[in-house]
Amino acid sequence: MTSLRMDDAGTWNEMAMVGRIARTHGINGHLIVNLETDFPEQRFCAGATLHVRRSGQTEQLIVTNVRMHQGRPIVGFHGIETMTEAEEFLGLELRVPTTELLPLPEGTYYRHELIGCNVQLSDGLVLGEVIQVEGSSEGSRLVVRTGSEELLVPLVNDICVKIDPKAGVIVIEPPSGLLELNKTSK
Repeated sequence: MTSLRMDDAGTWNEMAMVGRIARTHGINGHLIVNLETDFPEQRFCAGATLHVRRSGQTEQLIVTNVRMHQGRPIVGFHGIETMTEAEEFLGLELRVPTTELLPLPEGTYYRHELIGCNVQLSDGLVLGEVIQVEGSSEGSRLVVRTGSEELLVPLVNDICVKIDPKAGVIVIEPPSGLLELNKTSK
């Protein structure tokens, strides 16, 4: 494990999350990761560098070994050798610099590109801001903060008719009743 000199939150915030450490596995310091990437074989392979943030510091973690179990990677990192050491990382996000991301086909987006976008109806009425993208590439939905409520919007072409991450706007044309059905109080 190597500490970097990236102490500022700005650098951390410019990275893309690829997973979150869920729990330990065994006594040798291995960790189970909940994936937040559609490219686990690229992000979680021996020699890959991932980043975590602890105590205001961004640290590099180097993957030493990995195996998949029930759709999640069980990962060993250099310098994390015991269950006690591994427990210090529980719940932490694993990120990579956005400069390391592969280009995506047109019409597809990384989650971090959509978070923060304003969601509006085609008539211009702003509903709220995307705070999270849930699901996988086969079926995702936007979690939109609309004040005291959250709105769940399926991320499909028939509903999300215009997505412009550079402008920070997603225009939706929801079917009748969808907005009322998918509101949750927070």
